[in-house]
Amino acid sequence: MTTDANPQPPSTQAPASTGTSSRRSFDSRAIHPPEAATDYAGSVAMPIFLTSTFQRSVQLAERWDYSRVANPTRSALESCLADLEGGIDAVATSSGMGAISLVAMAVCEAGSHVVLSDNVYGGTWDLFSGLLDRWGVEVGLVDLTDPDALAAAMRPTTAMVYGETPSNPLQKVIDLAAVAQIAHRHDAVLAIDSTFASPVLQRPIEFGADIVVQSTTKYLGGHSDVIGGAAIAADPEMAVRLRETARVLGSIESPFDAWQVLRGVKTLTVRMRQICESAQRIAEYLEQHPRVRRVYYPGLPSHPGHDVAARQMSGFGGIVSVELDTDADEAARVCTRFELFTLAVSLGGVESLVEHPHFMTHCTTGPDANIPASLLRLSIGLESADELIDDLALALG
Repeated sequence: MTTDANPQPPSTQAPASTGTSSRRSFDSRAIHPPEAATDYAGSVAMPIFLTSTFQRSVQLAERWDYSRVANPTRSALESCLADLEGGIDAVATSSGMGAISLVAMAVCEAGSHVVLSDNVYGGTWDLFSGLLDRWGVEVGLVDLTDPDALAAAMRPTTAMVYGETPSNPLQKVIDLAAVAQIAHRHDAVLAIDSTFASPVLQRPIEFGADIVVQSTTKYLGGHSDVIGGAAIAADPEMAVRLRETARVLGSIESPFDAWQVLRGVKTLTVRMRQICESAQRIAEYLEQHPRVRRVYYPGLPSHPGHDVAARQMSGFGGIVSVELDTDADEAARVCTRFELFTLAVSLGGVESLVEHPHFMTHCTTGPDANIPASLLRLSIGLESADELIDDLALALG
């Protein structure tokens, strides 16, 4: 199917609806997204449309025209993600950083001011603190767990408040409703990277966020075999801004990668349930370990954001950050002693990973990020929790 009987330009198109989606559970909607695969010759799995262009008429603006603008496989993923996040539309991008860059380009202009959370992924830090200033955008760092600090940082030129919750790697938890109220009082856009939670655990739009960012490389893809991202808009006006900007930038998800993420989404709920259970056990084990100075995990009552996380999340996620009672070099040596955890960047796959932010993902952030040099970030996978704890005991000595 390459045309619509009543076509609309992709830039204004909202996700297709089955009419019953709102009455279904999250689990069922993840498996049966709004754009049904069965629309295409009765296929149960969404086909991969490996085509760069589509046959069309000369004057009519059909839905399928050129795959940079819209592709049926990518569109199916976008409508699925918009539905799961509670948004109006989504744009699937070639990477998580592609989604973050898309948001920055869609919202900011020369003279804009952005409030950036003081703990974010290293690539996000590099974009906002090292690249946007070349375009005349000023960035201020604020601890978004403190609404009063955010209110004091807002300016007449503030175009956007951008944060992560839980944050990477310190697991800071933002009170989304409180931050949204402050941002909107100053006519600023609230954009939230919710990658650590995924939509099964947290949906920031429900608490007032205007844009949700996901690195679909992580939990949504779920198998460490795809790179992708998405920006989900809460309202039609923002959806048009994101889609039109994406059309010009061209940083869109390929049909094959979109298909892989769609496949991953179908098992998201069951994966996250097991991952969260194991992460909780591992965090509790590490909190009692004599070589551990501090554990950063929202599921622990000792975590300063525990109560907020319990209120706005249905689970505490699969990332456990642990500060060892040692220095950076010894923490790096600990990373080499694991047998089950794999030493690698990224997160959210079925296999457990360990990485050292000081030397790896956050090596460019500098002292302003306040990341302990002996911090390790653990991404908990689907292995036996008992065996993962044994591996931690072996590595920590």
